Amino acid sequence: MNRTKILSTCLMLALLQGCAAAVVAGGATAVTSANDRRTLGAQIDDKNVVLKAQRALADNPATANGSNINVTSYNGILLLTGQTDSEQVKQQATETLQKIDGVRSVQNQIRLSSNTSMTTRTHDSWISTKVKSQLLADKQVSGLNIKVVTENAEVFLMGLVSEQEANIAVNIARHVDGVTRVIKAFEIR
Repeated sequence: MNRTKILSTCLMLALLQGCAAAVVAGGATAVTSANDRRTLGAQIDDKNVVLKAQRALADNPATANGSNINVTSYNGILLLTGQTDSEQVKQQATETLQKIDGVRSVQNQIRLSSNTSMTTRTHDSWISTKVKSQLLADKQVSGLNIKVVTENAEVFLMGLVSEQEANIAVNIARHVDGVTRVIKAFEIR
């Protein structure tokens, strides 16, 4: 009987921890959405555009096989990053995604090379975290309004920012250890 109570208590604690994580994640999402310069509709549209783009790339044999193509959307601007071994596949990705409703423009930053390793992708995530942390800590930019994408140590910055914020953000990202290049994909307001 005592063992049953202990197991029940442990199970309940485990379930409650999951609820706490969901509440914290939901709260963080709400804060981020509320501070975003895009309208709520634009935020939802961006999520839908990414899903449609990923589906379109997966359904196209030319872009689905052997390439590593990532899609990010911010205010209707699509950023394509990753690797492919063919200029034709790179162009086909742009042509395919330009047709999606809600896409205002496509910035194709796919590199002609072999796909990156899992180690490189993990390192890229670490670089993105460091850049984002520095942007959030800086008082001159609104780090919540800047999306950071890292691909093979190249940092791509997206968002709806002023010219001054864009320049400050680029300067911050350039000085983060491990960053080899910074590419602006901002929409200047």
